[in-house]
Amino acid sequence: MEHEMKEQPERPERSDDAAVSTASRRETLEAAVAPEKSCSTCAREATAVSFVYAIGRVEARFANLGAEKEFAQATGRADTAGKTDQQTFHAVLSKRENRYLARQICWVFIIQGLETYLLRPRDPADTELLVEAIRPAPSPDDIDVLIGLRGPIAPPEMCNGLMVPVVAFDQIYSFARETFIRSIPKPDKMTAEEFAPTASELFDRIMQMADNAGATDEHRALNYLAVRYPTIYERTIDCFGRNHWLTAVDVRRSRLSGTRNVVDVIFVYSHRQIEVTEKYFVRVDVTEEFPFLVTKMSPYYDR
Repeated sequence: MEHEMKEQPERPERSDDAAVSTASRRETLEAAVAPEKSCSTCAREATAVSFVYAIGRVEARFANLGAEKEFAQATGRADTAGKTDQQTFHAVLSKRENRYLARQICWVFIIQGLETYLLRPRDPADTELLVEAIRPAPSPDDIDVLIGLRGPIAPPEMCNGLMVPVVAFDQIYSFARETFIRSIPKPDKMTAEEFAPTASELFDRIMQMADNAGATDEHRALNYLAVRYPTIYERTIDCFGRNHWLTAVDVRRSRLSGTRNVVDVIFVYSHRQIEVTEKYFVRVDVTEEFPFLVTKMSPYYDR
């Protein structure tokens, strides 16, 4: 009896532990959409949310009528003569004294015309990256790359009823399509006139293959290679010159994966006239938020 009496008081403590665990999980999700306060939450966030590496466009929208009216008042104080609406919007947001307005705007990430994510910086100072993504003279060729953590669905009041996942981002970098194409090394055997349309067509082709939300390991690896590894373009252009064309891109979990999460991205090229294929692969580590190259592009042999 004496032993049983000692055990009885311990049961409520286990109930308290369960409550603490539930609260901890809720805090982890909230941390994904709030600015980063300390690195102590990093390990917990990694288990509760997924990483995002996506290609699309950043758009700014007013979260509510009050924010829109406040922006209109700030515009009235600015010198906007001769500016287009987009140039005016960019000019007002770029002023240091108006930076508070950037925090009143909801930032939407668009992928292939679809509203895919709402964006929030993990570090408040990174609001600057959002402002920079709004070009004074936008073009259909503008590209933004988003890297961050995907959290829960946004509440209706966050952005005028738009309910899509919130991404707490660590990095956004923006560039123009033509700038990227010019950065691809030109083969010695090709003239600039021959190279430009080939590279442009290839870039569009790979962008179509990478048409995804960038939230799975496979898609993150492919998006990373599309914008950070120009060798895939060099290899494809070389295959074009030998009458091969890019017929498929396959992503598989690498047999070398152990404690790390590594995938093989396989590019398949088929000859246009005879039934011959060539395969090349790149190995990418997608364990953490920022993917990186493990092995360079090399021939791939089916096993």
